[in-house]
Amino acid sequence: MSDEVALLDFWASPYGMRVRICLAEKGIKYEYINENLRPTKGDLLLKMNPVNQKIPVLIHNGKPISESLIIVQYIDGVWNADSPSWLPADPHQRANARFWGDYIDKKMYDYGKKVFITRGEERENAKKEFVDILKVLEGELGEKLYFGGDKFGFVDIALIPFYSWFYSFEMAGNFSIEKECPKLIGWAKKCMENASVSKTLPDAVETFEELKTWYPIV
Repeated sequence: MSDEVALLDFWASPYGMRVRICLAEKGIKYEYINENLRPTKGDLLLKMNPVNQKIPVLIHNGKPISESLIIVQYIDGVWNADSPSWLPADPHQRANARFWGDYIDKKMYDYGKKVFITRGEERENAKKEFVDILKVLEGELGEKLYFGGDKFGFVDIALIPFYSWFYSFEMAGNFSIEKECPKLIGWAKKCMENASVSKTLPDAVETFEELKTWYPIV
């Protein structure tokens, strides 16, 4: 019996993009269900993720899995014969990759959002905080092609969707991420050479127009 796979998602969500990249990497066919989220959340989302009521949710043979990095690891484990694992085999390196995935989850969205919703001096401080986070990530990348070395892996999957939001952060805050973190942008462009990434990440300008409806930047 073939697998039945569906994804509850929203097109501009970097967390959903993570899952779409992984499904593309594994060549998994699935039903895409776009959740509008506003003004109300759909019944299927509330049924499949009643605790957090958030996207993305992967539904595999009727069973839901939520939280994007957990879904990434689930996909990696279930369809592990279709491609090499995104996580290193070495336990310490694997733990380190999970650490950086957690760092990205705790920092990128919240501090990027501050650039949108603050004004004046507070926004300038938010920009500095956000750039500092990017510089920490750039330092971890170092001279490597990808965060894990020569191969696209777990930390890359965790971070690259936010590249589609970089233009929005720059427009809201009037700054250049490439000027501040050129190596990180070089890494992002390298990731975009992967079809799984380039075909998943939405247009930056369209994303900006969408985000302005969430966080007006006047």
